[in-house]
Amino acid sequence: MIDYIRWVYQWFKGEILAIPGRVIAVVFFTFLLLLPLITTSPSTLRFLIMACIFAIFAASWDLLAVTGQVSLGHALFFGSAGYTAALINIHFGLPAWITIPLGGLSAVVVGLLAGIPALRLRGFYLSLVTLAYPVILTGIIFVFPDFFGGEMGLIGISRLSGSRVGDYYTVVLIMAFSGFIMWKLSDAGSKVLRTGVVFHAIREDEIAARNSGINTVRYKLMAYAFSGFFGGVAGGLYIHFIRIAGPSSLEVFFSVQALLWAVFGGMGTIYGAIVGVFILFPLTEYLRIYEWGEALRFVIVSLVLIFILLFMPEGISVWVLDKIEIRCRRCKVVNIATRRNCRTCRAPLRLEREK
Repeated sequence: MIDYIRWVYQWFKGEILAIPGRVIAVVFFTFLLLLPLITTSPSTLRFLIMACIFAIFAASWDLLAVTGQVSLGHALFFGSAGYTAALINIHFGLPAWITIPLGGLSAVVVGLLAGIPALRLRGFYLSLVTLAYPVILTGIIFVFPDFFGGEMGLIGISRLSGSRVGDYYTVVLIMAFSGFIMWKLSDAGSKVLRTGVVFHAIREDEIAARNSGINTVRYKLMAYAFSGFFGGVAGGLYIHFIRIAGPSSLEVFFSVQALLWAVFGGMGTIYGAIVGVFILFPLTEYLRIYEWGEALRFVIVSLVLIFILLFMPEGISVWVLDKIEIRCRRCKVVNIATRRNCRTCRAPLRLEREK
């Protein structure tokens, strides 16, 4: 037992405490877990619950973007899973812990159906095709108002849990688990999963990846499936929290928001999308408190985005990590930026200037 504890400590020291970015992530997640011990204000918890849900949604969009596919209709997964979870809950009385995964699976089916026609498209044309999907689903909802609730949506959906604190912990834990899984799926340096390497190869040069023997169709469909599932989980959490499933969850602007969050934080990194949500979402909500802020919040957020794109084109999280971390050229291990030699192979981290 003591040896196992010692091994866990050494692993935590080498894989977490030695890497500044991971330390920041652990501190932030610990803060979220301990927050209800400090305050149980319903407004504060509601605000953070919404931020966590949107973080899952933005990260699911970013997972698809890792393969180079920019979707402007990502709300399709969010809305379709939300409606599926709502219909199952209302008509069959199943609890949220069943309806949310079922909604995610329905989003996987929708994602595969949406991904197949888009496989031959890239860039601007792919974005236009994905933009049409939520519009089509919205039209179907209006055609069958008795079944989908029409413009008013579906009501009478059960809650996530019996209390606001229970809702908070449920969403925070799901966000942490989902974010970790998506990060491992897209991590090119992962020693466990190799999907990240393939996803990055497809993004950089799909033709070269195909010529090297990679089944790009299978991996792109895989990206659609995983992206759809986690986007669907976010949609299921959302409708069980606000207890209404309406067509507003399929709006085009909602899809664009996911793109803006990811670009702001760092597109193609997963954690960047989460960072983008936890910075931009509080900013927009804070501005809504003031009368002038309600009118100018989109202008202010747009100026912030322009600033980031000009001075931190890879995203604010990537820019920060570049300042506090350095990767060894020999063994590729991440070190804190203040180190002179790699903590693993002891190689110099910076080339000495020639005299």
